[in-house]
Amino acid sequence: MDEKLNEILSSFKGKQEELIPILQRIQAEVGYLPSDALLKVAEFVNLPEAHVYSVASFYEQFRLKPAGKNVCKICKSTVCQMHGASRLLEEAKKYLRIEEGNTTSDLKWTLETVECIGICAVAPCVIVNGRVFGRVTPQKLIQLLEAVEGES
Repeated sequence: MDEKLNEILSSFKGKQEELIPILQRIQAEVGYLPSDALLKVAEFVNLPEAHVYSVASFYEQFRLKPAGKNVCKICKSTVCQMHGASRLLEEAKKYLRIEEGNTTSDLKWTLETVECIGICAVAPCVIVNGRVFGRVTPQKLIQLLEAVEGES
């Protein structure tokens, strides 16, 4: 990890305004932002570790723990909620046996909720491994999850 982190940091100048791009690059390479990486980034850009951590924990794009191989995101916008997103979340929690915001112990699945995806006309919506699906029913969601597991 240290070697990879050093390689990433060497492509930046160490300026404070580079903080978010640095964090984005680390996450793209590693999959999440390990605490030791946050400490090293803080030193690199000359910011308090608490500031770097607050930025990393504020933005939903950043993960502070490893995500699963597969990620299921359920839209929690008002429109999706009106069309059954809460039921989708409950079905996903039951099927995957995890709570929202968690990852299965075998690191196969992460379950998250997200704000509006922007396709309210086909609510409720989910994103599975970056693919967006609309008009999702609980049955369709389970079929999607099973299909992804079959591919893994």
